[in-house]
Amino acid sequence: MTLWMRLDARVCSLGRTITKNIEYTSRVLLMVYLSIRAAILDQAQGLRTVFSVISAQIYFTGWQAVPLVSVMALATGSVLVLQSMANLSLLGGTQMIGNFLIVMIVREAGPLLVALVVVARSGTAVASEVGNMRANREIEALESMGINPLSFIVFPRVIGGVISVLCLAFIFNVVALLGGFAITRFLQDMPFSFYLESLARGFAKEDFFIFLAKNGFSGMIIFVVCCYQGLLVKKARMRCHR
Repeated sequence: MTLWMRLDARVCSLGRTITKNIEYTSRVLLMVYLSIRAAILDQAQGLRTVFSVISAQIYFTGWQAVPLVSVMALATGSVLVLQSMANLSLLGGTQMIGNFLIVMIVREAGPLLVALVVVARSGTAVASEVGNMRANREIEALESMGINPLSFIVFPRVIGGVISVLCLAFIFNVVALLGGFAITRFLQDMPFSFYLESLARGFAKEDFFIFLAKNGFSGMIIFVVCCYQGLLVKKARMRCHR
């Protein structure tokens, strides 16, 4: 009897966890839909204001993170280029170096490292910024002026975040593939023309769509979740001190 009670408790706990995750995901997706709908239908704040928020988000998330992403790309590209050339040369598969680097950098390392940088640097900043706006009743002030907070706060930050992640991922790939080869140029004797030709052979049409899908989705989910968590912050209460 005790065993069945423990099993039933674990099943109930698992069911509650799954239900909470489904509810959380549905609320996040609903916020995405409502923010897009509000941005299209609600024009109370004006397009110029929305574009200013988008440009500010791109400047903070994208432009200011270029040096950090470039350094990470140089380090990652140098290690991968050097290791791939050394190992593939031993196995006689130098022709496959382009395919290997496209898979490792463009498909895997690039989206992962760029997403980590954006989460650590910009995601926390957006969540705290939106949370402070909620706590300081700035969102209520926007609503009192007839401005939908989803179209003024959430939508521009998500769009700016997606554009920033795509641009940072592109910079990461270029710096890692070309800069990594330039740094390791003195440690191997592979011609640069052969290296470029190998990369061109390794790049396929599917890589372009994978690049857009991975980086676009990661940028969207990062800023949507950060905005959602910021909006969950409770309002600040005024306390009287005697």
